This record gives sequence, C-alpha cells and structure tokens, in this order.
Amino acid sequence: MIPNKIKIKKDSIPDKPGVYLYYNKTGALLYVGKATSLRNRVNSYFTKPASDRIAEMVLHIARIEYITTPTVIEALILEANQIKAKKPKYNILQRDDKSFLYLAITNEPFPRPTLIRGHELEHTSSKNFLKVFGPYTSSASLKKALDIIRKAIPWSECQPPEVTGRTRPCFYSHIGKCPGVCIGSISKKDYRAIIRQLILFFEGKKKEIIRQIERDMKLASKELRFEKAAELKRHLFALEHIQDIALISKDDIDNDSQGRIEAYDISNISGTSAVGSMVVFEEGKPSKKQYRKFKIKTVKGSNDVAMLEEVLRRRLLRAKNFPNAWSLPQVIIIDGGEGQVNRARKILEEMNIIIPVVGIAKGFDRKQDRFVFDHTNLELLSLVNRKKELLQRARDEAHRFAVQYHRKLRDVSR
Repeated sequence: MIPNKIKIKKDSIPDKPGVYLYYNKTGALLYVGKATSLRNRVNSYFTKPASDRIAEMVLHIARIEYITTPTVIEALILEANQIKAKKPKYNILQRDDKSFLYLAITNEPFPRPTLIRGHELEHTSSKNFLKVFGPYTSSASLKKALDIIRKAIPWSECQPPEVTGRTRPCFYSHIGKCPGVCIGSISKKDYRAIIRQLILFFEGKKKEIIRQIERDMKLASKELRFEKAAELKRHLFALEHIQDIALISKDDIDNDSQGRIEAYDISNISGTSAVGSMVVFEEGKPSKKQYRKFKIKTVKGSNDVAMLEEVLRRRLLRAKNFPNAWSLPQVIIIDGGEGQVNRARKILEEMNIIIPVVGIAKGFDRKQDRFVFDHTNLELLSLVNRKKELLQRARDEAHRFAVQYHRKLRDVSR
C-alpha cells in the first residue's frame, strides 16, 4: 500500500505499460523504471522492496509521476531515454554504467543495429555509429524488443552481394525481416530510409514513422505502384498493432501478485453442443465479470484443437480490432497438452502477438498434472515453478465454466 503522504499523479496509477518516476520532497528525481503494469510494479516497491538500496530509496519518495505508453517496447525505450537525459540518483547507483547494454546503429553503407556494452563503447570511436541508444537495464528485454520491431521495420544484418558474392536471399529475407541487402534488391537510399525509421522508433517517435509510411503509401498508390503500397500497408499494420503487453519481465515475476491470466478450455460430447470458455484471474483472484463464453461455429465433429483455435482467434482478433475492450493477458493457460499448446503458439505468431503459453495436461490428480511450455524460457520456468497452484486453479475454473455452459446448451436443445 502506497502511504497517503505520497502525492500520486491524478491520485491513481493505471494498470497499463509505461514509465514511473519517483521524486523526493525537494523535487529531485530519484529513480525511473519501466513496467508492464504501472500499478502492479509501483505497488510492489511498498510491499516487498527488492534490496536494501531500494528500501532506502522508498523512504525518500514524496511524489510519483508516470507516463503511459501504448506498448511495453515503448516503455523500455522511454525508460532508457529518460535515464540518459536525467541521470536519476538511484539509477546511476544501480550498477556501473559500463556493464549496461547499448543499442548502436553502425555507420556503414548498409547500417545495422548492434548491441554493445558500455565498457566496449568507451573504446570505440563515435564515428563508427550513426546513433547510440541506452543504457538499457535489461538485455533480454532489448533483444526481444528488437525482434518484435523487425517485423514492422525490417533491417538487414547482411553485407551486399558485391562483398559476399551471395546469390540467394538469406533466411530473414524469406520471412520478411530483411529487405534484401544480401541479394542487392534494395538501394542504399531506400535502405537508409528504413534505418531512419528504426532510429525514430528508438527516439520515441513512432507517430512520426506512421505519418511517413501513410504518405509513402498514398504516393505509391497514386503512381500505380500497388505492390509497394501493399508492402507499406503490411508494415504500417505491424507497427500499429505491436502486441507485446504480455512480455513477462523479471519485475512481474518478483511481484507475488501476478497480473492478468487467461485460461481456456473446450467442452463437447462427440462434437455436439461444443463450447469454449475464457476465464480471467487478476492479482491471483478470479475476475468473473471478465469471463467469456464461446459457442463453436466453424468446427464440425470432435476436434478440440481446432475448436481451441477458433476460440483463440476470435478472442485475439477482438484485441486487435478493439484494443481498449479486452486487455491482453500476461500468460495464457490451456487445458491440454502439446497439440493445443503448439496450435496456440502458431496462432500467436501469425498474429504478431507475444504471450507465453502454458498447457496443463490432466494427470490422475493435481500432483500428476503435466505442465507443457517452453522450458528454455527461464522467466516462464520461474513463473510456473512459483505459481503452479494458481495456474492449476485457473485451469480448473476454465474447465468448470466450459462444462457449465455446455450443459446449459444441451438442456436447451433437448
């Protein structure tokens, strides 16, 4: 609980991604941090400080400001820019800047983003880079952010064919993340325009990029370059629909009150009266007003995996079309095993949405339940180990809600 003596912007902190700023009683900036959920993260400072240094800082907080952002990526970028510009006391004390990670845009004929540590940056000429961003406190978050952004602003890590002698496009060119530097299919001028967009994005100027793409798209249509206009439209859509709010950060895991969890289940008998359920847990508790029921419309016969796909697509499309309607969760729980989890991942990837998926395959009892997820994701592994009972409760509630709706439909049809 935040003490009443601390002044808070607009008297409340929203459950949105963004950056929070702590000030002392003289108005000096103490600390800047980013959050997937501003409300959860700020509250955690007053319930369980992460260290003695943070506990000391909390004693000096007199005012809390925040800046919300449309996406977690933009919160990550804003945090780095604010730290660089304002050098808050406790950010500087956090650790030696030389160990932080920076994002540098190389000064080459075909520039590319590269990650570099502070101590390496010190010994590298500034002439080698067009721009340097940072410091970034989380290297994992920065790497994830770059991968997501690349779908909207596809840069290249390749050298042109006159250097390499290459004749075939690289892997990233095939999946739309490289504009074809590797085979000489883009000019230096056009490629530099892409890098300019990347620089604008990390300067926090996404709106400027959107306006520029819209202008280019109209010009391409006017000049009957319809293929180029369609390509620009795809990039614009990816930029306007970055779905990363569910990226689980260490801050979220350290906070015992896990944010939004959604759990799904399918109920039917031989494919008849088939339904799906979505239940929502927030702060570790069911939020029944946010539960949703789905009557299966497109799948005939008994196919739980296909039915789950229909439910997830309908739910995620609603998030894309009406972003303020149903906020996305920080983790998705599915009553099922590898088949359901793999299908869910495929749908999320197609829709350019990053949300960790955990399947729970039923055992003879709760102790025999099998958790299906990406064990190489150490943050997700930590979440499953710490929150196993909560995830099981969400799965059980999704099952109960689906069965209840299924029985109701069967009773009506008799």
